[in-house]
Amino acid sequence: MNRFEGGSNREAKIKYLDGDFQILSPGSHVICAMTGKQILIDELRYWSIARQEPYVDAASSFEAEKRAGTLPVQTGR
Repeated sequence: MNRFEGGSNREAKIKYLDGDFQILSPGSHVICAMTGKQILIDELRYWSIARQEPYVDAASSFEAEKRAGTLPVQTGR
């Protein structure tokens, strides 16, 4: 589905899967869980399956992982 099919300027409802996503309710965009910015469906690349959240970019995704405490602990050499 491209951004012009079915949901003009509405927020889409999406189920985030491993390497893919399923559109449950059509729309043109989703909202980044970290920044609040709109992400066009065609540009959606980052999300959390566990938290079912989209992110606008890799940096936002990384920050969400840090906040959730899901990153591995690094030990000094």
